[in-house]
Amino acid sequence: MKKLLSVVALATALTTAAHAQTYPSRPITLVVPLSVGGSTDIIARIMAQGMSQALGRTIIVENTTGAGGTVGEGRIARAKPDGYTVGIGQWGTNVANGAIYPLNYDLMKDFAPVGLIATQPFFIVAKKSMPAKDLKELVAWLRANADKATMGNSGVGSPSHVAGFLFQKAIGTKFTMVPYRGAGESTQALLAEQIDVLLNTPAVSVAQMKAGAIKVYAVTAKDRIAIAPDIPTTDEAGLPGFYFSFWHALWVPKGTPKEIIAKLNAALRAALADPATRKKLIDLAQEIFPPEQQTPEALATFQQAEIDKWWPIIKEAGIKVQ
Repeated sequence: MKKLLSVVALATALTTAAHAQTYPSRPITLVVPLSVGGSTDIIARIMAQGMSQALGRTIIVENTTGAGGTVGEGRIARAKPDGYTVGIGQWGTNVANGAIYPLNYDLMKDFAPVGLIATQPFFIVAKKSMPAKDLKELVAWLRANADKATMGNSGVGSPSHVAGFLFQKAIGTKFTMVPYRGAGESTQALLAEQIDVLLNTPAVSVAQMKAGAIKVYAVTAKDRIAIAPDIPTTDEAGLPGFYFSFWHALWVPKGTPKEIIAKLNAALRAALADPATRKKLIDLAQEIFPPEQQTPEALATFQQAEIDKWWPIIKEAGIKVQ
């Protein structure tokens, strides 16, 4: 019996090794747990193109939306661990959701990390017809109109939702929060003036800003960003210390062979080192993580640290699915 088990184990190991050596032999699916048009979707498509070149195989981007990204993350967790399903996630889907949603998967145990990509701040933006000329006037308007003001977000637990809650706390007032299925939808609502304000990423907002379709009041970072140097920081605009940024990374289902993870990580690193890919990300105000932070091990450590930092804050704030 022991001999039989040894033979089976050896055969399984040889088969796994053979698959890893020939990987990838067909297209790879990159699951985006949020809607089309948001920064997660945009970054996924940039990375898919860059990694496809490195791997020599097409990476197909598929959006699987719902419940703040938990539907898509569940799909990734349950996928066959063969390297042909990869997931892109971020601070909301892979940190905050664990403190907000009753998940049917474990954020740390059911995924194998591939690598960190980049981090980004928010813009504080408003509808085009907003009368406020600067951030101080916007805050005054929100306080005066708290009973009717609306702020959009990308869904319960999303970075824009949690940051929006912290924004309300920072300015000392509360107004209606309106959840959408992603940044693409909340941006469209802002453009249609169905909501008043939004915390949105430069990746999504810059085009609308340049077109004059929205008003941008500040960037939630300590320093101004290169693609919008005229936009003041929150410190400069009158809301000192209000900073918020969030990151993106790649994962695969637990049990994916280490050799395959290594190939995916090598492709991620190659894409992030490629000048064309870097320019696309930097042009969207992405701060690319340095090479030493692009490893699977670094992502695992970073994600756990983020969970340890943010879960108590989120739970204390009472942010949860209603």
